[in-house]
Amino acid sequence: MHCCAQYCDDDPLFVYPWMGIVANIPTHEDKDGRRIGEGGRRLKEELTMKGFNPLKVHPIWSTKGHSGFAIVEFNKEWDGLKNAIMFENSFESKHCGKKEFFASRHLGDKLYGWVARDDDYRFEGPVGNYLRKHGDLKTVSGKEAEDARKAATLVSSLTNTLKTKNLHLKEIEGKYLETSATVNKVMEEKEEMIKSYNEEKKRMRQASHDHFKKISLEHENITMDLKNQQRELDRQEKELLQRAVHNKSERRKLELEKKMNERATLEQKKANENMLKLAEDQKREMEQLHKKFIELEKKVDAEHALKLEIERLKGALQVVRHMGEEDEDVETKQKLVEIAENLKRKEEELEYFEVLNQTLIVKERKCNDELQEARKELVSSLKDVKTSANIGVKRMGELDNKPFHTAAKRRYPADEADEKAAALSSMWEDCLMDPKWHPFKIITDNEGNPTEMINEKDQKLINLKNEFCDEAYNAVITALKELNEYNPSGRYPIPELWNFKEGRRATLSEGAVHILNQWKQLKRRRK
Repeated sequence: MHCCAQYCDDDPLFVYPWMGIVANIPTHEDKDGRRIGEGGRRLKEELTMKGFNPLKVHPIWSTKGHSGFAIVEFNKEWDGLKNAIMFENSFESKHCGKKEFFASRHLGDKLYGWVARDDDYRFEGPVGNYLRKHGDLKTVSGKEAEDARKAATLVSSLTNTLKTKNLHLKEIEGKYLETSATVNKVMEEKEEMIKSYNEEKKRMRQASHDHFKKISLEHENITMDLKNQQRELDRQEKELLQRAVHNKSERRKLELEKKMNERATLEQKKANENMLKLAEDQKREMEQLHKKFIELEKKVDAEHALKLEIERLKGALQVVRHMGEEDEDVETKQKLVEIAENLKRKEEELEYFEVLNQTLIVKERKCNDELQEARKELVSSLKDVKTSANIGVKRMGELDNKPFHTAAKRRYPADEADEKAAALSSMWEDCLMDPKWHPFKIITDNEGNPTEMINEKDQKLINLKNEFCDEAYNAVITALKELNEYNPSGRYPIPELWNFKEGRRATLSEGAVHILNQWKQLKRRRK
């Protein structure tokens, strides 16, 4: 039962929204003869401090000015009525209620207050006018019945909505399970295709590598044999000259053999040029395979998108058919025919893509294995070569010791600087390889994508930056980032093909061009 149960027996009429009346507010006359008084702000603060929680306090004005009355508005809910009753009881406990106000001839400077009811509502005057303009008359039981009707209506509406949502949810769950199964099947087929492609590509790459190695070995053997033959001919020529042999037939034979040797040397030169051309052709072929790899990725993505579109059209076709069973109108039938035709076109397009992809996938698998094996061969060939060229091998995650030597020379005497720098570098190399030290933090952007970044508040990094130069701090940060990118689990440096001029990971094409240039220079030196 509500706090206003004491009124339920008589069921009086109250002004709704619940309002209270404050009377005998002090006023005085201004120079124009109008009555003026305080606004409602101070009175609202006083009532709030007493715990009545009024929403607003409106002073009542008439043609003569301030009427000495004010209307106090309370919350429309039941707690508002409770506050209004407390407001009235507070004034009655001080003998400043409605009865005292109308019975007393000498009101003094005290304030009087009560809850607005039907007699106040019907009272002719500025107070009654305000109440009639801003409120209605309601009984407590009438308000309870009205709230009960609203609650029943709301419950009924929510129940119907819940039933509709549940039916819709079940339908969506069915479609989701069907689509999810289709997508999983497509992904499994893709993984199986990629696996088969990679295996085939690896086999072809190994065969190509063995063939090229065999050709190179044969060319080297032929070149060595020709050089040996040339030396032997030179030796024989010297012997003939020393012995002063003037046999013309022997001399002609020797000259003929020399010409034949020169021709063989020329043929070997052409073979070397053909070998260079073969290497360049292989480079171009790898570039073409890379382009085909990109093309294959686009085709596979298009095929997946097409399969999902077909599944969506099938779902739409089922929905339209279901709608057509309930409502046999011409528009629904036409829409059904259009969706069916569109679905047929998409299925034909998918069949074309599947045939095309079978061909492209084989090429893409071969290309991928060849590229990876070629990159490993380049790194293996160049990792022990010391050169000032732009293309080489960089150990990713290796700490640069130069900034530590610079910092040690500034901080320590000259005879101690090298020893201190070596100790400091060794200490930070141990820190970098320690898997327990992980000075990173996860930052999430507005779209919810996580990014791992250096934690600049890590105490070790802060101490390094405060004690030594920024160059040493930046060297540790660079090594940390490279380790986290290339070998986060092992935490030790690994070799990588690198473009030192542009400060980035070198492409396989750049590595191949570099090897060819080195081979050409070596060939010119031998000549």
